[in-house]
Amino acid sequence: MSESPYIHNVDMQNFQQIVLEKSMQKPVLVDFWADWCAPCQQLAPILEKLADEYAGKFEVAKINADSEQDLAAHFGVKSLPTMKLFFQGRIVDERTGLGGEADLRKMLDQHVVSEAKQMMQAALAAYQQGQTQQALDLLNQALVKDPENQELKVQIAQLVYAEGDQASAVSLLDSLDAEGAKLDGAIQLRAEIELAEQLKDLPALDEIEKRLEKNPRDLEALIMKSRHLTARGDYENAMECLLEIMRIDREYENDAGRKNLLALFDLLGGEHPSVQHYRRKLFTLLH
Repeated sequence: MSESPYIHNVDMQNFQQIVLEKSMQKPVLVDFWADWCAPCQQLAPILEKLADEYAGKFEVAKINADSEQDLAAHFGVKSLPTMKLFFQGRIVDERTGLGGEADLRKMLDQHVVSEAKQMMQAALAAYQQGQTQQALDLLNQALVKDPENQELKVQIAQLVYAEGDQASAVSLLDSLDAEGAKLDGAIQLRAEIELAEQLKDLPALDEIEKRLEKNPRDLEALIMKSRHLTARGDYENAMECLLEIMRIDREYENDAGRKNLLALFDLLGGEHPSVQHYRRKLFTLLH
């Protein structure tokens, strides 16, 4: 029996308590093993190492398949070792054979929820209920626990920007590392902030429309119109304005039509149906 507090011997009597009930709060890795199984003996120290390293973020339930044949049969165990990962009362992953530490770690990381991530989830719930300050406090506490968490920084930036603190949002975005800056949330927030800046000094849309009535090839007016339309959520007509600039003059303001179109793609995200449609239009125009 391991001395680790995170590893338990399990039988039919305590299966409900140790596996099913504990799995409602954290993942429980059930290890079906036997004394005669050499790979099982090789696996044991790997499981103990991981259990101690993760320090309670998951637990191990060891079931002797010889003495607990009913449990082994119930879960369809046909060879040893067999591992089944339970979370919230159900099997979410499984492995057969010895495998390796890296593979086990990858499996666990898909389901283990860090304390910082739990705080992020609680913060989102609080914000959705209108508890803005509580949400921000939770996110900042999470950042103290996980200061290199790039996704967390983006979430805080999104929240403070939504509450009108653009300077703090920009500062957080500027603190991201190279990978963090590529996160969809970071790209979209930067595009949103840039659009807000561009809208500050624009003439009213009706004034811009009058310019275009006089001269439909007024490229500056087309760019300004696209920004107004974007702010109103009329994304497809905004994209049409930018494509029209490209059709008229690719050299205008150092290819401003294409650059503004790509910025709009960033704002909406790659999965937005209008983005997918207009990426194809852009490709056709360029080629």
